[in-house]
Amino acid sequence: MSAVEVVPPQHSLSRQLHKFGGSSLADPACFRRVARILEQYSGEDDLVVVSAAGKTTNRLIEWLGLLEKDGRLAHESLQSLRKYQQDLIENLIEGDAKQALVDALYDDFSVLAQAAEARLTEAQRAWAQGFGEVWSSRLLPALLTQMGMPSVSMDSRSFLRAERAAQPEVGRASSWPLLKEQLVQHNHHRVVITGFMAQNRAGETVLLGRNGSDYSATLIGALADVNRVTIWSDVAGVYSADPRVVTDACLLPLLRLDEAAELARLAAPVMHTRTLQPVAQSCIDLNLRCSYEPESGSTRIERVLASGRGAKIITSLDDVCLLQLDVPRSHDFDIARLDLERLLTRNQLQPLATSSSEDQHRIQLAYTSEVVNSVLELLQNAGIPAEIRLREGFSLVAAVGAGVTGNPVHCHGFYQQLREQPIEFICESKNGLSIAALLRKANTGALVAGIHRALFQAQRRIGLVLLGKGNIGSRWLSLFAEQKSALEKRHGMNFELISVLDSGSQWIDFKGIDPACVMDAFSEHSEAYQDNDWISRLLNHPYDDVVVLDVTASAPLSKQYPELAEHGFHLVSANKVAGSASGTEYNKVQDAFAKTGRHWLYNATVGAGLPVNYTVRDLRESGDKIIALSGIFSGTLSWLFQQYNGDVAFSDLLEQAWQQGLTEPDPREDLSGADVMRKLVILARESGLAIEPEQVRVQSLVPEALMDLSLDAFLDQSDALDSTLSEWLEEAKKEKGVLRYVARFARDGKARVGLEVVSDEHPLANLLPCDNIFAIESQWYRENPLVIRGPGAGRDVTAGALLSDLNRIASLL
Repeated sequence: MSAVEVVPPQHSLSRQLHKFGGSSLADPACFRRVARILEQYSGEDDLVVVSAAGKTTNRLIEWLGLLEKDGRLAHESLQSLRKYQQDLIENLIEGDAKQALVDALYDDFSVLAQAAEARLTEAQRAWAQGFGEVWSSRLLPALLTQMGMPSVSMDSRSFLRAERAAQPEVGRASSWPLLKEQLVQHNHHRVVITGFMAQNRAGETVLLGRNGSDYSATLIGALADVNRVTIWSDVAGVYSADPRVVTDACLLPLLRLDEAAELARLAAPVMHTRTLQPVAQSCIDLNLRCSYEPESGSTRIERVLASGRGAKIITSLDDVCLLQLDVPRSHDFDIARLDLERLLTRNQLQPLATSSSEDQHRIQLAYTSEVVNSVLELLQNAGIPAEIRLREGFSLVAAVGAGVTGNPVHCHGFYQQLREQPIEFICESKNGLSIAALLRKANTGALVAGIHRALFQAQRRIGLVLLGKGNIGSRWLSLFAEQKSALEKRHGMNFELISVLDSGSQWIDFKGIDPACVMDAFSEHSEAYQDNDWISRLLNHPYDDVVVLDVTASAPLSKQYPELAEHGFHLVSANKVAGSASGTEYNKVQDAFAKTGRHWLYNATVGAGLPVNYTVRDLRESGDKIIALSGIFSGTLSWLFQQYNGDVAFSDLLEQAWQQGLTEPDPREDLSGADVMRKLVILARESGLAIEPEQVRVQSLVPEALMDLSLDAFLDQSDALDSTLSEWLEEAKKEKGVLRYVARFARDGKARVGLEVVSDEHPLANLLPCDNIFAIESQWYRENPLVIRGPGAGRDVTAGALLSDLNRIASLL
């Protein structure tokens, strides 16, 4: 079996690619930090793309410039750079590997100095600028290998093929077989690859331009068919505004691909359009993370079809230039405008913003100073029938987000903030992803902060309702109290606990309830309720959204789920009843949430905090087909049978588990197999199988005489379990095996839960107490099942699963 561990992340199923920029490799401490990241977050077959360390490329460009001005200064510049690179080696590498790297470094600088004796061609200058990546790609694998992670270096020029151009495009058809041929030689090694460079048909170095390393990373990821590319830099991802300008800007954990592309088109420094092209044309996921603080969060670029609701990001750009085209009155303005659009599209030179005035016969195009001269030359050479004027000294501010042009609140807020500004023009993108304003020089920092405050300061307010304050509920309350601040900062929302219920009483306060006070003050503030009175009391809430968390095992509450959806409430459930009810009842709940556009998440119903539901659903939605599922689904029964060897009576172990909160409130739910059956039904339905609870053959461990007793009476007489289970234990010992309570179902509809004797060597025999294990067989994982294993019971992991689902709902909102 191939195992998927929740942590640590290095045991991923598929190859990943990690890209580290120059700021992430600036000094020895940075290199060590990167190595620790790869130790924790990468697998042995992962790919790593590196930029030149620190400012190495800039220093090489500086040296090339000095060659034509002052030979002495050029020599000093090159020697300073050699010392910087050698110091990295001296501080990081030991033994023979150090000397080998220093020798190779000296050889490179000797070759560079020799080449500089004559005037360098354009191809030679590109070759010289690429040495920074080469040095990083040698040093990092040496460090990783020294740390016990076998790694090799690879030069991207050995497989990436491109011809020289203003924006070189890599030929995928010619590059792909060369990469495959190289990778097959390095199994079980991390492969560290140079970014930024390709090679043309003449064997010359071709630089891939601005953000070329990020572009080469996503391109290599697509060619190598990795499942994820993570770009590690000095920021955690995309924020709602530049956090250096707007202190309360929040990190966006999810960003649509089209929104990311629009942000890149507007020349935001965090993203480049070319970086996203391979992502859009493949199935890879793209993550942005911070190498300085790996746990500070991330942004995932996702493909979604759902409509957007408005702005997510306020961005700005200074040093913008304007090309003003005045079309003669004798020419057809519309034809001139269409010819211009076709020309710019054909040459991939879309403007940042554009204005077209038929009355004035004027077209205005905004570009960065970096590309405006190229555009001007193109227009002049194309013979565009217009008087063209280049104007400088402009700034641009924009609000970006799917649906922003259709959001009246955001549009009004954007225009209101600009009413006193020196506006040249405002334009809305045709795809509805941005509103951009071109301004004569302005204080963009203050303007961005003002727009951000106007559009986002009125935070979305989320009200939380907790059903059940027992074992799991009380732990969730303390966890929420600890994580509330981080939760709000992560999502830019305000979360308030507004109601808590037990089986007969409700505490409700729309101003907010301190979660730390609930257990002590509940009886003082709560009032009795009948049936669905508690829902009626919530209907006049003042919040943007309400999320109900059901941590009970109540069947009557589960019957009220459709009503929660109808009133616009979201639901996070640890209650298994609805998910394992009859098909009619289950579909009724699913339909209610689907029709109202509300969310029902229930990962905590199976495997506590383990991502079992998500994994099964993701496989299915990715086109895979689940064939069978098996394992130990009960953390309670896992703990009991791990402990049960005959030294202690089973009933005594049961008493211990109940006292520690490892069982359901009534442990007969566990012992009867009902809890495992429900989990099996939930997973079967997640996998696309229409199954009824009655189809599952269930072996109960509870004698019939004890089924209808009160809880106290059952616990008093639980020693009645001992004789039957001791017989099973003796049988297991005869077969040189152990007892385990196992769940199985197959796509043909066969499903059972019950005791099995497994050998000592079987994976099901060697779990930690409370561990669950889920083996998923599918079309993609038929011969080697996908295995998820980890703690499947306990208040901590279950409370964490509830908070995880709350995070997910917040992201969806």
